[in-house]
Formats: sequence, C-alpha cells, structure tokens
Amino acid sequence: MASFDSAWFLYATLLLLLATSFVVRIDYARIGLAAAALVALPLTLFRGSDFGYSLLVLAILVVNLGILARLWLRGTNIRFSAEEEELRRQHFGGLSAAVARDLIDQGHWISAKRGEILIRENQAAPSLFYLAEGQAGILRDGVEVGKLSDGALIGEATVLDGAQATGTVQLASNARLWFVPAAALRAYLAANPGVAGALHEGFARALRGKLASANTRIADPPPLS
Repeated sequence: MASFDSAWFLYATLLLLLATSFVVRIDYARIGLAAAALVALPLTLFRGSDFGYSLLVLAILVVNLGILARLWLRGTNIRFSAEEEELRRQHFGGLSAAVARDLIDQGHWISAKRGEILIRENQAAPSLFYLAEGQAGILRDGVEVGKLSDGALIGEATVLDGAQATGTVQLASNARLWFVPAAALRAYLAANPGVAGALHEGFARALRGKLASANTRIADPPPLS
C-alpha cells in the first residue's frame, strides 16, 4: 500500500462534487453524489482512517444509488399523452420523466373559445399557460403588437414574481390550453427547489424564442397597401 496515492482520489472526488454543483436536474445530482462517494470509498479504506468515515461514505453511495433505482423504476411506468409529451419536449426537457409528470399534474387541460382573455395588461398573470393548439394576440393599449401560436408559453416572464404584465393576451381562435395557477406553481417550486432551475431554463428559451420572433417582424414589416 506504500505506492497508494490518495491525492488522486481526493482530487477526483472534489472534481465530481464541483461538477455536481452545476447540475440542475436532481437525478443528475444524485448520480454525481454517488460517483463522488464511489471514488472516495477507496480513499477511506486504504488510508486506514476511522472506520466511521468509510461507513459514512458507503451510506452516501447506497442511499443515492437506492433513490436512483427507485426513480428509474418509477420512470419506466410513467406515461404521457401526445399533448403532454409535446409540452414536456418543448419546455420541460430539463426535467426527468417523474418530475415532469408531477409538474404537469399540478395544472389542468382546458378548451377555450376565441376572444377569451388569458392575461390582462398591468395585472399579475393569474396562471402560467401553454398554448397547445390555437392562436393568441398580444395587445398593448388595445393595439396588437404580437402573435402567439401552437407551442407558446404564456405568462412565463412574470408568473413567478407576480410582476404586472406588460400586455394583454387574448385568444384569436378556439384553443387547447394547459395552465397552472400562479399561486399553485410558486407553492410547488417552493416545496421542490430542485425543479426551479430547470424550469427557469425552459422559461428563458421561451422568452428568447419570442424575442427572435419579434425581431423578425420588425426587420421584415408587411408591405404597405
């Protein structure tokens, strides 16, 4: 054992923990913790440290592997409808199947009629909406300034902080929607902080898509009649 260099195991363990610190998905974080514990285990065994250290590292490894196995088994039994799978693909891709299933179940699917107002200008968004099918217009002071179509998230910019919306969103056609009330979403994220990071990433992608669409309309205005 004289040639055993514990420094490599220590560095590898710390690097794994550092990498895990940047992970958003909780299942990936558990994989990182299990990997770090696996690398650290020889360090505690071969250095002749207190046996308690080895037991603690082994416990971390076993607990995380056990939870990962349970999540994997749970994930194999999870099913999504076609519209739920599309919502997950577009906006909840950073979440595991189990977490995405849980989040989607916090909301409701509805059919709405043309002309219904989802969000009002200068008021807090009542819910986060996903426009599965249909069209919606964005109005400011009664003037349409943008359009939303299939796949758009609505209210993602303000639903979490309760800030006032900068425009009114009104359905321009009959539509199919998923929505989760703002208060319920905030309560869910408070109880599941590991989900918030991935959800924010999805919100950021949606906002970038809207910005790109707005820039395209500005750069290519319709011809004057």
